[in-house]
Amino acid sequence: MTTSVSRVPCTVVTGFLGAGKTTLIRHLLENAGGKRLAIIVNEFGDIGIDGEILKGCGIDTCPEENIVELANGCICCTVADDFVPALDQILSLTPKVDHILIETSGLALPKPLVQAFQWPTVKSRVTVDGVIAVVDGPALAEGRVANDMDALQAQRAQDETLDHDDPVEEVFEDQLACADLIILSKSDLMDAAGSARAKAIIGEHAARAVKIVPASQGKVDPSVLLGLGLAVEDDIENRKTHHDDELDHEHDDFDSFVIDIPSIANPDELALRVATAAEEENVLRVKGFVEVGGKPMRLLLQAVGPRVNHYYDRAWTAEDDRRSRLVVIGLKGLNRPAIERILAG
Repeated sequence: MTTSVSRVPCTVVTGFLGAGKTTLIRHLLENAGGKRLAIIVNEFGDIGIDGEILKGCGIDTCPEENIVELANGCICCTVADDFVPALDQILSLTPKVDHILIETSGLALPKPLVQAFQWPTVKSRVTVDGVIAVVDGPALAEGRVANDMDALQAQRAQDETLDHDDPVEEVFEDQLACADLIILSKSDLMDAAGSARAKAIIGEHAARAVKIVPASQGKVDPSVLLGLGLAVEDDIENRKTHHDDELDHEHDDFDSFVIDIPSIANPDELALRVATAAEEENVLRVKGFVEVGGKPMRLLLQAVGPRVNHYYDRAWTAEDDRRSRLVVIGLKGLNRPAIERILAG
């Protein structure tokens, strides 16, 4: 199936929490070859960290007004309420965009989103160029689709309302089921044996044969990801998922909240506290911006379980709220007071 030249192509980037979706998209922005791009960023959390990271790129072909954030709501559950207005906003831009990137939250199922492209008012204007699933290579190499599978199994055993054995694995499998390409991220953190284990796990979970592309720091040639012309919305029924017979799905097995912490003196000490919170309190993901005393630059911190990365992404501006704020995401029942004590030091 080929894409009509009158419709704007859209690439859906899906993947579990912390898999590397934002890093991949940032690399695409920086290497788009002059294409005017727009982005819809869907966060699971109360403040838009991923959107802020992308807005800080300073790329002429994707100015700030081309980035639309849908915060604190799963795009696959709010397609009509949130996605369509965001799409309308982007399609009204001047000059017109050449390609739209949609970064789903880590909890989103891509199929309901792709199905929205079948709606007449949507299909006449845009098409799904392809669905890209980003998976966490090191986690898979260790045999986990989530960072802390023991905590997940313990929660599963305690919660009798769950109607399937492993919600995180089902989300993972549904994302792979819709993918046209799978990006095996953080490949520089794996040896050959680890990479082989990760690929084998993908093969076990994927419902159909899909090419796997290894990537380090999100560096994938844009020609591999953009311009696929697959019109996925016309092929969506061939992508079978766990939720095909459900009208919607719930995310009640996850908690998300924002913690304000004081300005810090040592980023490495904060990273250690974040890793401690992940190990002791079943935290899956932490991300946010932090003020470091005496530094004019803003510290960006991101963590997947106990793996923590941080760097200065840009200088603070007069318009910035210089509070240090971290989004915490984990399994239902997170002990917020305990996590706040750990992160505050």
